[in-house]
Parts: sequence; structure tokens; C-alpha cells
Amino acid sequence: MSDLLDRPEDPGTPETPAERTVRHAVFDSPVGELTAVGTADGLRALYFDAHRRRPTGETFGERDDDAFEEVRVQVGEYFAGTRRDFDLDLAPVGDGFQKKVWALLAQIPYGETRSYGDLALALGDRNLARAVGAANGQNPLSIVVPCHRVVGADGSLTGYAGGLERKRFLLALEESDETRASRLF
Repeated sequence: MSDLLDRPEDPGTPETPAERTVRHAVFDSPVGELTAVGTADGLRALYFDAHRRRPTGETFGERDDDAFEEVRVQVGEYFAGTRRDFDLDLAPVGDGFQKKVWALLAQIPYGETRSYGDLALALGDRNLARAVGAANGQNPLSIVVPCHRVVGADGSLTGYAGGLERKRFLLALEESDETRASRLF
């Protein structure tokens, strides 16, 4: 996966028309339709059909359901249980702090969770937990940048742009056989 911090907020050089051309594709998944949005630079977003804070469709550019084949393949492998990490060119749009948080999200191992406080500590200041939560909520790359792996300090499920049922599904998908076997219910 390309390093989310490698991309500058303002590249300073004009983009070529191909780099500016935004397009999107819609495909089915076990959690409902997903919309991939991106440019030649990479995937900008992966949205659920009922995603909170989902921009309007006109910002997605032209629909091309033949685009984003590698995204479709890797997401399919993830749901099949054969992929734990994504290897995609990513180009999310966000400010510097958001990109730092999203980079931390991308480092949370498959099948593990972290709290907002854990991420704030990784940034050097536990008092940033609320800001981390806000940046987490703005993550445009659902599933690929695993914001579903962030839980409350007590381990409880907290808000998720795709809804708590999807978050619960994704966490259960990643659960190890040992953990699943140790649960009482």
C-alpha cells in the first residue's frame, strides 16, 4: 500500500488532465454496494452505499464499472479471507493531521483493534483522542484503511461511517479461530 504520508497536501505543480480525471465504479460486496473513487494517482475513496459523510455523486466523476479492477479483486480476496493487507496506490484527500491518523489506521494489524487513545499516544499526545476520532470518521478509504479496527477505550464498538452492523461484520470476519472459539456466545 502506498504510504499515505508520501503525498503532499498541495503538490505545487499542476496536474495533467489524466491525473485530474476522477471516475468511479460500483460493485457488490458482502456488506452491500461499494463505490470506488479515484484518479490515475490512485484510489481516493471507497464508500459504502449508506456511508455517513459521503459526498454527493457528482464529485465521483464519470461512472466506469470496468475501472478499479485491482480494487475489486483485492476487496474480494479480503472478504474471502485470503487477503489481510491491501497493496493499492492510494490518494486520499485530507489535511496533514488526517493523513497521519489514516497512516496509523493502515498499520493496525488484521484481526487487532486499537482505541482512539492508543492512536493519540502514537501521535505523541493522549489529549488528541477526540481529534483522532474526528479524523477516523473522515477516513474515505473504508475497509482498505481499516478504521473499523478502532474501538472505544473499554473495547466497545463506537461509531462507524458504514454503521455498527458493518463494523461488527468486518471485525468478526477478521477474528481468529482461537478468539471465535473462546467466545461464550
